[in-house]
Amino acid sequence: TINPRHNQSFLFHTETGAEKVDALRKMWDYVQNYKEKENSYTIQWVTKSDSELHTSYFRAGNILEALEKLYYGRDRNTITVFSVVLNPVS
Repeated sequence: TINPRHNQSFLFHTETGAEKVDALRKMWDYVQNYKEKENSYTIQWVTKSDSELHTSYFRAGNILEALEKLYYGRDRNTITVFSVVLNPVS
């Protein structure tokens, strides 16, 4: 996904399958149920090239998975994370 506020992209979720249709079905199942199965996290971070503090929200099974979604496809040395918070369940 791409956040239009700061033009950064993040991993939403990945799936694999024997065929494209199998992977699409798995992704569809995930999209239908992820809010019930995964925790919500808030991550505050900055890039090395920008001093503005950004806040992003992720659904993940644990804190490490949330950070992996933030770092996906980029050099980990280009982002400084200031906080990772498990959001309360409402």
